[in-house]
Amino acid sequence: MAALLRYLPIIIALVLLVAAVVDIVRIDPSRVRALPKGLWVIIAISIVIIGPILWFALGRERLEPREHGRYRTAPSAPDDDPEFLRRLAREKEQEQRIRDLEKRLSELGDDDAPKNPQ
Repeated sequence: MAALLRYLPIIIALVLLVAAVVDIVRIDPSRVRALPKGLWVIIAISIVIIGPILWFALGRERLEPREHGRYRTAPSAPDDDPEFLRRLAREKEQEQRIRDLEKRLSELGDDDAPKNPQ
């Protein structure tokens, strides 16, 4: 047990280093922040324990925003959502077009009807 405790910091540093280097190599370059991937590898290898921690904390961009659990993002009102407003405007334009077409169609239908039905 004493031997394990003696080598534990070295094992932790190695696992952290391998995880960071593998993550740096595999991550999409568009998700790397601040420095190029090659420089992040050098930092992770040269600065023991701190380098990999820097990579995970500062070097990679998260896929989804961080949520702390205690705080929820407040739902946005529909009139604050630009996509919702665009969809409403598009639906309103479509309804107006339909009304215009129905009006033109009814005018055309009136013209085709016989003038003196007997």
